[in-house]
Amino acid sequence: MSKFQLNPTTIEGCYEIQPNVFHDKRGRFIKFYHEQEFQESGLCSHYEEKYYSVSNKRVLRGLHFQTPPNSQVKLVSCLFGNLLDVVVDLRKSSKTYGDYFSTELSSEKGNLLYVPEGLAHGFYSLTDNSIFVSLNSIKYEPASDGGINWNSIGFEWPDSNPVLSDKDKSMPALKNFTSPF
Repeated sequence: MSKFQLNPTTIEGCYEIQPNVFHDKRGRFIKFYHEQEFQESGLCSHYEEKYYSVSNKRVLRGLHFQTPPNSQVKLVSCLFGNLLDVVVDLRKSSKTYGDYFSTELSSEKGNLLYVPEGLAHGFYSLTDNSIFVSLNSIKYEPASDGGINWNSIGFEWPDSNPVLSDKDKSMPALKNFTSPF
């Protein structure tokens, strides 16, 4: 990927991607996706659904996934502010099953996280009005919607009492989760 630096994480198939960031007196320009370069790197290059969310500081969203046959690849980034992004490997055959990886996504840095199928994903907003963007390979299917409890993976979040949705509060703990992946 000549326009992107593809950095493997500790979880197989999951990459932190650093695109070129061009600065001038007007601000920044970042090309965060290029279909041909993603194809040439063996990454998913088709995304059926794209969305963004705006979160206040201390909001935690996740840890979410879609179950087969509607499992998704996600390409995520932060367009404004700073987010602590976390993924957990739920693939039973993976040598990193149950392991997590975290990174800070920043609008200033312009970095992205490539999340393969079989990983739960979530993020914690470090700033007010953080804008999170997600490109998903498969559209949202309510019947395939799933998640695990944010506080059950052994990760030390920056906040022991984040702002959560009722849905995220009720997710099962990782140890009680039977993985379909």
